[in-house]
Amino acid sequence: MAETLTQGPPDLRVSPLQHLHRQLAAAAAPGPQGLEIREVAFTTQLGLRAEPGSQAHTRFAEVLEGLPSAVGETTGTPDGVATLWLAPDEFLVVASGQDHQLLQRLEHALGEAAGQVVDLSANRTTVELSGGSARDALEKGVPADLHPREFPVGRAITTTLGPVPVLLWRTEDSTFRILVRSSFADYAARWLLDAAEEYRPRR
Repeated sequence: MAETLTQGPPDLRVSPLQHLHRQLAAAAAPGPQGLEIREVAFTTQLGLRAEPGSQAHTRFAEVLEGLPSAVGETTGTPDGVATLWLAPDEFLVVASGQDHQLLQRLEHALGEAAGQVVDLSANRTTVELSGGSARDALEKGVPADLHPREFPVGRAITTTLGPVPVLLWRTEDSTFRILVRSSFADYAARWLLDAAEEYRPRR
C-alpha cells in the first residue's frame, strides 16, 4: 500500500509587503552597480530592557553571548541571532525565521530580575537593499553618513528614510537591512522602488 504523505496546515501569513513582491523583484538591476530589493519577512524581533551592570543585563548577555555597549554597535550575525543597540538600556534582538525558543530562553534568563523581554516580531518588517548602488540609493533619503568609514559593516542606527523612521543596519559591504514599522512599510518600499529606477537598464 502506498505511503500517505501528510502535510501541515498551509502558511496563511501575509507579510506587510507581500503585495509588492513582484514589483520589488522587477526592480532588480543586474551588474556590478546594480540593485536588488527584497523583503525579509517573519523574522523574530525581541525588545530587551536592562540597565547596564544589572542582573538582567548580565543574564541577557550570557544567553546572547554579549550585548552591544554603544551607539551603532551590534553583536551576533545577520543570518543567525543579532542584537542591535537602541539605547543604553534598550536592545533589539533579531533572529532569522520564527525562534520561539529564543524568547523562552530570554524570559527564563530574566526570571524575577528587573528588566523586560517583549515579542515585537509583528511590529516591523525588514527590507534588504543590496548591490553596488545600494549606498548611493539610500543616500538620497537617509541623512546619516553612510561612508564605510563612518558606517562600517555591522553597524546599525536609528535614522530616517525620507520621512519614515527606520533602523538601518549594514550587514555586508553592499548590503543594508532596513527595519521599518509595518504601518510605514508600503511607503518605504515604494520610496526605494522610486530611488532604484535610475539604476535599471534602459531598453
